[in-house]
Amino acid sequence: MKVRVVLLGVLFPAIVAAQKPSIHAVHITEPIAIDGVLSESAWAGPGFSAFKQKEPNQGEDATERTEVWIAYDDAALYVAARLYDSAPDSIMQILARRDASLTADVFAVYLDPYHDGRTGYYFAVTAAGSISDGTMYNDDWTENSWDGVWESGVKVDERGWGVEMRIPFSQLRFHEQQDHVWGINCKRVIGRKNEFDYMVYVPRNESGFVSRFGTLSGISSIAPGGAVEVLPYANTRAEYVRSAAGDPFRSGSKYIPGLGADVKVGLTSNLTLNATVNPDFGQVEVDPAVVNLSDVETYFSEKRPFFIEGASVFEFGYGGSNNFWGFNWSNPTIFYSRRIGRAPQGSLPSYDYADLPLGTHILGAGKLTGRVFDQWKIGTIHAVTKREFAEIQSSGQRSKIEIEPMTYYGIARIQRDFDEGRHGLGVITTYTQREFADARLRDQINAGAFVSGVDGWVFLDDEKKYVLTGWAAISNVHGSTTRLISVQRNSTHYFQRPDAGHVEVDSSAASLTGYAGRLMLNKQKGPVVLNAAIGAVHPKFDVNDMGFQGRSDVVNSHVVLGYKWADPTDYYRFLRVQGSTFANFDFGGNKIWHGYWMSTYIEHTNYHWTAAGFAYNPFTYDVRRTRGGPMMLTLPGREFWVELGSDSRKDVVVSMFGFTYMRTDEAEWQVQADVEWKPAPNISLTVGPYFGKDRTKAQWVTAVSDPLAVTTYGKRYIFATLHQTSVGASMRLNWTFSPQLSLQVYMQPLISVGDYHDFKELKAPRTFNFLKYGTEGSSLTDLVQQDGNIQYQADPDAAGPAPGFSFSNPDFNITSIRGNAVLRWEYRPGSTLYLVWTRSSFGYLSDGRFNFRRAFDRMIDTQTDNIFMVKFTYWFSM
Repeated sequence: MKVRVVLLGVLFPAIVAAQKPSIHAVHITEPIAIDGVLSESAWAGPGFSAFKQKEPNQGEDATERTEVWIAYDDAALYVAARLYDSAPDSIMQILARRDASLTADVFAVYLDPYHDGRTGYYFAVTAAGSISDGTMYNDDWTENSWDGVWESGVKVDERGWGVEMRIPFSQLRFHEQQDHVWGINCKRVIGRKNEFDYMVYVPRNESGFVSRFGTLSGISSIAPGGAVEVLPYANTRAEYVRSAAGDPFRSGSKYIPGLGADVKVGLTSNLTLNATVNPDFGQVEVDPAVVNLSDVETYFSEKRPFFIEGASVFEFGYGGSNNFWGFNWSNPTIFYSRRIGRAPQGSLPSYDYADLPLGTHILGAGKLTGRVFDQWKIGTIHAVTKREFAEIQSSGQRSKIEIEPMTYYGIARIQRDFDEGRHGLGVITTYTQREFADARLRDQINAGAFVSGVDGWVFLDDEKKYVLTGWAAISNVHGSTTRLISVQRNSTHYFQRPDAGHVEVDSSAASLTGYAGRLMLNKQKGPVVLNAAIGAVHPKFDVNDMGFQGRSDVVNSHVVLGYKWADPTDYYRFLRVQGSTFANFDFGGNKIWHGYWMSTYIEHTNYHWTAAGFAYNPFTYDVRRTRGGPMMLTLPGREFWVELGSDSRKDVVVSMFGFTYMRTDEAEWQVQADVEWKPAPNISLTVGPYFGKDRTKAQWVTAVSDPLAVTTYGKRYIFATLHQTSVGASMRLNWTFSPQLSLQVYMQPLISVGDYHDFKELKAPRTFNFLKYGTEGSSLTDLVQQDGNIQYQADPDAAGPAPGFSFSNPDFNITSIRGNAVLRWEYRPGSTLYLVWTRSSFGYLSDGRFNFRRAFDRMIDTQTDNIFMVKFTYWFSM
């Protein structure tokens, strides 16, 4: 069998400065052994070798020679590289799990099959055979959530090391045409030298990555469309959980089998359909434990593979610019995939025992991504979750109550860039609809919601130095009038604020419609840093049915200026200084936040680094501290922070962070360290202890109605001095036995104690003045209940006409351990066996006294929940 070999073409910048380097792909008919030996005739000719350093000496020739070849057949693309090394015994052969961030000898290839200069794929292999892959978007950005099914092989020898890759065309998306020209870039990392060599590097103080790629030519007559990939799974779960004496729903153990499948269909070379039936995500890492005393929901990142793969398609408002600053600005997340499968929202009557589902079950979901009409990128997800019920027992009687209706979630996204990425335009729409079988839930959960938005960007000059980017969206939430009253009064809106003349609760409203948007100017490259933005979220804007939004009723703006010294000197390798001013107003014109900020970052000549910053906040008003009551004065505050880290090439890598925020009514500080120890090339142990204290004079407790409290609009807003102490750590063990077999262990112990005292009420709106109970003719007594807990009895004027009231002791003493261990074996490409152990414990006392030894003993002695799971997946293609 004759093999046609075509030499790789190289166009040197020295010959034609404006021309990009290129590689010509070789068509082959002989098989390629993916072993890193490079013995095939396809690799016999000279390869591309004109690599340049980006680090440490920008623009200079690479210190070690690298040659790269590209070949293809009807089914796959083949990449081969010979990485010569003058000291092969010093090659850093580090083993790690897939997609791990590590310092090692690495070879990577970047592909832009659409040749649009903005998107693509990357595939990387270490000298030990560990792999990483992902996608590229917005020219500069990468994400590693995409896991393609491809092969690689490495071989270390006396000349250095070799690598070979086989990337099936079924894993890539490209235009349907006879002859192809793709964008391509290659990178080599020489770990011991901290050297980064590229086929095409991005100079310091410049921007863009994909748009600078060289060209890959010679590929013709390929077609990936029509491939069907199926990933069925089978699992079994054993749950051993805490159970109270007499609990009829928990015997202490439960065994649950499961079956399901993921399907991926290549409809065309441009479109991919993903579907999942009865998905299971038991192998994902647990969420960390948090103690949230604010009125804003805790945001947890998505970890489920079906939703994180290709998630960049659904990002909204982030195109064009390579920086998106925000100072006290929380961009509403239009699509927050963790709403799909969320915890049930319905309430329950009082009960003695209950069996509650932790989340809603996803019956099925489908996702379509790719391109239409050659240039328009699209993405759409449709998912249905089932009705969820809780079983309760009260006074010996059992009942089954619906707590979440069947729900449909849909999102559609389309986006296109024009004129080689100089302009961009996109549209997003989300839709949520619930089917209520139990009419009781209509007053507890929104019936449906709709959000639609447009985003885009435009570069203002030919050199792409300045870009203007922005977005605008409109939202609509609908439901019963009772439900809409709750929405208007919740922490996102607080329409009941008595001194807010621009908002009010509409008891007849059956829907809520609002808008939001932001416009930002960014300087993309050069030593001068410039970023300015203005954004607004209307009081009625709400995306929380399918998105994430902490607050509304805000107008925010900022300006950032800075300077970067990017050329190494005898004193530093990189230095940046920047400062900002920012302000927030509500739609009533009240200044609710304001500040000045400055920071610096320096990378030292020994590759250690240091960062530090300072901020000052003058007097403003807080419209949220009274949780729907009148605004309060916010006193001036000062923030200091410092962070430092060591050289990531070393066996022990240390980073430390210290932070303090101080004002008249508050003093907060915390310290955190992360120590990574690499005792062997395949083992990494990271321990991150942290310790924090918060002393605030006005922590929210409760609100009590009293018509005599005329100054504060008929309510008394109760606060306390809070002393909170938190101690914890995050611990990770990564033990990689081979590129296919790895063990990851994560554990987070936490102790958090809060002591509430000096109870008081707000004297008047727009002030920071309080009546401390027990002074000025008021009284406060504490009563010990039969269960040992304390109940406080307060009277604002003792013998006066104002009625007394009581409230529970808010002190807390929380201990928690959360963690899991995952053994992952990819026994064949795309097919995996998981062994998972998840452990959790939680302890709570109404005791604000901090005693580390006692809390630690209680944390260790608390009964734990243990869940064991075996999951088997098998990938095949048709």
